[in-house]
Amino acid sequence: MRKSLLLLSCFLLALVASFFLSPKPGVQIIRMIFDKGAATASAKLEKHLTAWVASSTHQYDPSDTDAFLDIYIGPETDPELPTVVWVHGGGFVSGQRRDIANYMMILAGQGFAVVNVDYTIAPGATYPTPVRQINQALAFLAESGAQLGINADRFVLAGDSAGAQIAAQLATVTTNPDYAQTVGIDPKISSAALAGALLFCGVYDVGSMGQGGGILGRFVHVTGWAYSGSRNWRDDPVFATMSVLAETTAAFPPAFISAGNADPLAPQSAALAKALLDNGVSVQTLFFEPDYAPLLGHEYQFDVDTKAGQQALEGAVAWLRSL
Repeated sequence: MRKSLLLLSCFLLALVASFFLSPKPGVQIIRMIFDKGAATASAKLEKHLTAWVASSTHQYDPSDTDAFLDIYIGPETDPELPTVVWVHGGGFVSGQRRDIANYMMILAGQGFAVVNVDYTIAPGATYPTPVRQINQALAFLAESGAQLGINADRFVLAGDSAGAQIAAQLATVTTNPDYAQTVGIDPKISSAALAGALLFCGVYDVGSMGQGGGILGRFVHVTGWAYSGSRNWRDDPVFATMSVLAETTAAFPPAFISAGNADPLAPQSAALAKALLDNGVSVQTLFFEPDYAPLLGHEYQFDVDTKAGQQALEGAVAWLRSL
């Protein structure tokens, strides 16, 4: 009995110590929670898959084993509409393109060619690897558009949560040469080929996140540590370049920005909208009053059984058609 208690105590001490020595234990917990939520959200969308949509899978970088994307094209896809390139969320440490496949097919059923892109999640790769990967995906799509059956002249960078950050950052890299040089990424498409940015529930000023402590603070610390590769990521000048609020310019493409009223990241979306509007960028927002009920949490848009989820889908589709 005493030996068992000693072994248990040693195991618990080792587990606690691991949280201070590596982000991996925290990452595993986050992945379990996020993966379960993603599976539930995906299952709820199945009954909405009413339109036939063809899909194809491609490796956008032959040298990268994580560099795959799916393309969805419906029977009424309009070749004149922009191609939507969506980057999935997951706090930079979880998620994969199949998590949002049903939502992508619903969007494709509205007449758009939709591209669902995978990237390497942390700590398997650190910042700015995912931004480089999505940039490479754009190069592949631009070069192979005719064969792929997509509009390779006009792209909309889209994303949710961490994916929205990656999409917004790549849009900033593509439209701000000085910032591109700072980040060290050479844009693979011209700013003229970037028709818009469709952003749900993203984070755009990582330095201000999680400073109040609590569960959110712990989550931000783990993900920041994993994505940056540094435990003291708040002091890392390279990692600080992922914040885009001060780097957007008038050349940033038209944007659709939304977040729920109970989403802890909602202030980030509001701040990006303001920064873009201050620069004279065309911005359409979908925000909700504080007393809106039911409360809308993070990634509310994926629940199209709700009035707000339907409003988000319809609003995004109308905005995309207007570009």
